[in-house]
Amino acid sequence: MKKLHGKPIIAGNWKMHKTNSEALELVQEIRNAAGELKETELVVIPPFPALSEVKKILQNSPVEVGAQNMYWEEEGAYTGEVSPPMLKDAGCTYVVIGHSERREYFGETNQTVNKKIKAALDHSLTPIVCIGETKKEREEEKTNQKIKTQLSEGFTNMTQEEIQQVIIAYEPIWAIGTGLTATPDQAQEVHHFIREQSKEAYGKEIGDYAIILYGGSVKPKNAYPLVKEPDINGALIGGASLKCESFIQIAKESIKAYKDKK
Repeated sequence: MKKLHGKPIIAGNWKMHKTNSEALELVQEIRNAAGELKETELVVIPPFPALSEVKKILQNSPVEVGAQNMYWEEEGAYTGEVSPPMLKDAGCTYVVIGHSERREYFGETNQTVNKKIKAALDHSLTPIVCIGETKKEREEEKTNQKIKTQLSEGFTNMTQEEIQQVIIAYEPIWAIGTGLTATPDQAQEVHHFIREQSKEAYGKEIGDYAIILYGGSVKPKNAYPLVKEPDINGALIGGASLKCESFIQIAKESIKAYKDKK
């Protein structure tokens, strides 16, 4: 697996959007526009049916492919699920785990997240693990408590070597698809808390190195001030990743932010 810290990671989660033909059209545009963006790690995360075809278009390009979810077993009688080997065979290098929509609508728990992280790492997939609080939890000042529980339970029994391969995505649930965005100060506060928790659990070096993305209504106009914060290492993007222009512009803003905060 790659170890990336010197440049921002910009990952586009397409969720349940784009037919195969639409996906191929978008990813061709992204490939054409991405050649100049060597100072970032770009990741597209299409729906399962499009993964293999998207990967074919992205061969020999700097853009990586990720999946939106997976099951933790390699094979078996698990109708409707997709295994780590299937994702590897389709050309994935990343996989999103524990997205709030998976937790809310499909019963994901910190315990299933833990199983999926370990299975991803066993198959050389880089997990992008999502954590975050609801609007009610933030209003009741329970954000840190929620984050701490998600980290401790989601990463239970993980070694230092394993944790170094994990990317964390802080996605305040109240900001996902709502048009609301955490202010740079709000996002930085939680990112700093996550980093401090990582240092406490795994040591200063690992905590300093940890890659923590922000997700939650990221757009070209707010990408720069968010990524410029010291503990924010990139973005996990939803709606704005469905158009090449906005996705690439977020990447450009993030590259600029990374340069300016050094």
